[in-house]
Amino acid sequence: MNDKTVRYVYWIATGLVGLVYLGGAGFYISSYDMVVGMYREVLGYPTYIIWPLAILKIIGAVIILWRPSAMLAFGAHVGAGDPGWPPAVVAWILLIVSWLTANRVRAVKSAYAPAFSAAAN
Repeated sequence: MNDKTVRYVYWIATGLVGLVYLGGAGFYISSYDMVVGMYREVLGYPTYIIWPLAILKIIGAVIILWRPSAMLAFGAHVGAGDPGWPPAVVAWILLIVSWLTANRVRAVKSAYAPAFSAAAN
């Protein structure tokens, strides 16, 4: 792929990942009672973690889109995931695409993502 195509693929995938995070946070906030039931009855998790998770999802979206440091962005990518396999599979694929193309697009390079040069294509 040429650099322009990689740039488009990266920003579309990364933007959609950011929307997944923000959508998850919005769901946690707008449907709090449903999420409490899911955490308590289905998952067996304590309900006091719902608000911190919603806040972390918003922070994760900002970090992935803004990328103040490669280490924070890597941590935000690793922290993705919600119950339910169909959205999780789509988000997982988007995360992989975003991660694989990040070093060709971003000025702040990740030590963890592969470094493909434009000449190799």
